[in-house]
Amino acid sequence: MAGELVDEAFKSSRLHQLSDSVIHNCHQAESYFYPDPFPSHFVFYSYLDCLDRIGAPDYQPTEQDILRTRVKTTGIVETHFTFKNLHFRLFDVGGQRSERKKWIHCFEDVTAIIFCVALSGYDQVLHEDETTNRMHESLKLFDSICNNKWFTDTSIILFLNKKDIFEEKIKKSPLIICFPDYTGTSNFPDAVTYIQTQYESKNKSSNKEIYTHITCATDTNNIQFVFDAVTDVIIANNLRGCGLY
Repeated sequence: MAGELVDEAFKSSRLHQLSDSVIHNCHQAESYFYPDPFPSHFVFYSYLDCLDRIGAPDYQPTEQDILRTRVKTTGIVETHFTFKNLHFRLFDVGGQRSERKKWIHCFEDVTAIIFCVALSGYDQVLHEDETTNRMHESLKLFDSICNNKWFTDTSIILFLNKKDIFEEKIKKSPLIICFPDYTGTSNFPDAVTYIQTQYESKNKSSNKEIYTHITCATDTNNIQFVFDAVTDVIIANNLRGCGLY
């Protein structure tokens, strides 16, 4: 019994040493893999806290494990699913410059466009162009989509995502990095409201409404509420198109 306790204590001690070493090495390399240090901080600790569970022979990924994975979108990825007895066809497209020409003219008849913005990208640059701020590029893309002739009658749903990371980041990295004219505080409500205004002001049509939601993709309760609202918008627009709303 005593031997087993010693073995377990040794194993635990070695695991802590390994974790400390991995964390140190990850932080040294994070500027290479993660230009934004905040997501890397979350990823490292979330993963290392679950080493025993993830390393178990019978490991099965949890819902949160799946939500925290990421696969870069290339081309057009189509997904079909049913929600509230309605059948949805969702087209996921890449936002990188090299990807846009593949899809920008393909969706004339879509019911709605969900435009996702990474709030945490306000002080980062593009991978493909280190002279261009990510949020500036995102604003230009939103402008071109919102006012595109192909999407005149298409509802635009704006997701300002990664609010959890942004809320922590804004305390240390000022918003004036992205918006020199910003004169508000460094608290979350002021900063996110300013960003929301920057996007919504791109809309040049008085007949088009932008439906904005502040989101955290790993918060299932938040996303459930948001998707309920998105579904209501899509249903209303379909009824309006049929003259029933």
